[in-house]
Amino acid sequence: MYNRLCVRFQETAVLLWFTAPSPSNRLFIHNMRTHSIYQSFKHQNLKTVIPIKQSYSHLLFSSTPQQTQNFSPNNVAKDSPNISEELLHSYIQTSQWHSIKHLAPGLSPSLISTTLLNLRKTPELALQFVTHIQFSLIRDIKTRCLAVAIISRLPSPKPALQLLKQTLSSGTATSKVVSNEVAVAHDELGTKSSIVFDLLIRAYCELKRGDDAFECFYIMKQKGLVPKIETCNDMLSLFVRLNRPERAWILYAEMFRMRIKSSVCTFNIMINLLCKEGKLKKAKEFLGFMESLGIKPNVVTYNTIIHGYCLRGRIEGAELVLNAMKSRGVHPDSYTYGSFISGMCKEGRLEEASGMLGKMKANGLVPTAVTYNTLIDGHCNKGNLEMAFSYRDEMGKQGIMPTASTYNLLIHELFMQGKMVEADDLIKEMGEKGIVPDSITYNILINGYCRWGNAKKAFSLHDEMVHKGIEPTMVTYTSLIYVLSKRHRMTEADQLFERIVAKCMSPDVVMFNALIDGHCANGSIERAFSLLKEMDKMKVHPDEVTYNTLMRGRCKEGKVEEARELLDQMKKRGIKPDHVSYNTLISGYSRKGDMKDAFRVRDEMLSIGFNPTRLTYNALIQGLCKNQEGDLAEELLREMVSKGITPDDNTYFSLIEGIANLNKVAESSNS
Repeated sequence: MYNRLCVRFQETAVLLWFTAPSPSNRLFIHNMRTHSIYQSFKHQNLKTVIPIKQSYSHLLFSSTPQQTQNFSPNNVAKDSPNISEELLHSYIQTSQWHSIKHLAPGLSPSLISTTLLNLRKTPELALQFVTHIQFSLIRDIKTRCLAVAIISRLPSPKPALQLLKQTLSSGTATSKVVSNEVAVAHDELGTKSSIVFDLLIRAYCELKRGDDAFECFYIMKQKGLVPKIETCNDMLSLFVRLNRPERAWILYAEMFRMRIKSSVCTFNIMINLLCKEGKLKKAKEFLGFMESLGIKPNVVTYNTIIHGYCLRGRIEGAELVLNAMKSRGVHPDSYTYGSFISGMCKEGRLEEASGMLGKMKANGLVPTAVTYNTLIDGHCNKGNLEMAFSYRDEMGKQGIMPTASTYNLLIHELFMQGKMVEADDLIKEMGEKGIVPDSITYNILINGYCRWGNAKKAFSLHDEMVHKGIEPTMVTYTSLIYVLSKRHRMTEADQLFERIVAKCMSPDVVMFNALIDGHCANGSIERAFSLLKEMDKMKVHPDEVTYNTLMRGRCKEGKVEEARELLDQMKKRGIKPDHVSYNTLISGYSRKGDMKDAFRVRDEMLSIGFNPTRLTYNALIQGLCKNQEGDLAEELLREMVSKGITPDDNTYFSLIEGIANLNKVAESSNS
């Protein structure tokens, strides 16, 4: 009965509202509707019937066509009277989210904050509330942080974490402001839990903002709050990934001061850090430290140390750790064996790697595609394509699908051996198996065709790459510049370089070296030196290859003294000359017949620890033969052989040419 009375009263009130001409009538009806009847029902302990759309009913009953056409929730929020705290709370309690969504743009930060405080004991309602008023539209950072602090009380951390990441990424406030406002919200709620700070640190870690996470850690410390060990582990892991070991050790020390008990995960992170720093002995000592604290190392702990040893080629040390692992009842897994196989392949111990694969299978462990790719890579590096392909075939028999990396390794070695047709066949096979070529695949193909001088094919692959939406890299463009240089198309190489710079890509030292080499080889020495200046402008540091190329260019011009000045310039810039630098000068002096200076450079080379190479001896023998000093040339040949350096065609050709010249001189003298 009361419900029917209420509805009839509302209908009468609405009618009077639009027919009564005087403002007093409207005010009278408004007061009756919002106070008298409400109070009447309230005193009788009956549920209040709240008209959901009363704030914008005048729009629905309006006779003006324009008003009807312009009706929207936004207009409703702007035209409605200020909503009361009680009414908003009632909407939330009765789940009238549609109405709240319409009113959202008109809600003030203070009303939102007050409502949130009223919902502090029902975080699930607080989450629904901020979701329906659109959290992203709340510009007041205090209100946002208060919402997060309340929602962090939910059993699942995901909603609060998501809202924190959204707030931090929005740019509405600095990280420092967010951290401070979270602290204010935490105090306002009077909670002793550290959960909101733990989630804030986790959000910083997921966004890779280590310094901000560290700052939040200290805020917690100042408040006497102790972070969860999982929070500390997130921070430690981030600092290791960001290659900031000093921060990780500072945090680890702080954890001890605050008596935060380390978990096995904590020790695994710190052992990984020690292995990355090359402190393998210390990493092994951590095993004993763990056990003294009653924490049992797990398979990840041992695998981390084994991987550290294998990465540095210390296979025997890794085997000792493996034995200790087994003696403590911890069983090796696929990662354990994979580390050994990788380490052995890097050291060229391919038979041992194959044996380790056999042990892996014997223990019922299935190798991964990564394990097979490691073996394929090892055999490709040795030029043994037959074995590499046999492992590819074995993958198929084991039901392991070859990856793009598998094909990349094989295609690269095929190009290295000049087997272009086989490489093309492998590309077709990739397509048939549904394996999509990646940027590395295209770079291998482009580089391969460039090495063999097929510029047309290389550029068509570049176009295909772009068409498929794969962004060319520095490696791609460097290969294209290289092939243009070898084809004496330096104008096109320069134009390509300019396009790269125009695309806001920063050329690296390898690209500059390719272009400088092209200009030196094609006689444009001054252009090569202008590129050296461009490197300085772009703050790209030249290396020994840059200077060796320029020295070779000067020597080719016969300006050996200028090449010698470049060697001195290298030293001044802190670039250490290598054996190529000295051999370039020796070759330059020898071609000019200036053997005194050639031997002086040879002696300088020996004094700093570089042994002569075949190139050194060939250059000196060639110079001596040109100067008709055959006896000295033969002496050098004997020295060369005694040092285990095998002469090549150039060595003998120089000697034969020298002997022929001597015979001509002798004949001339006799005549």
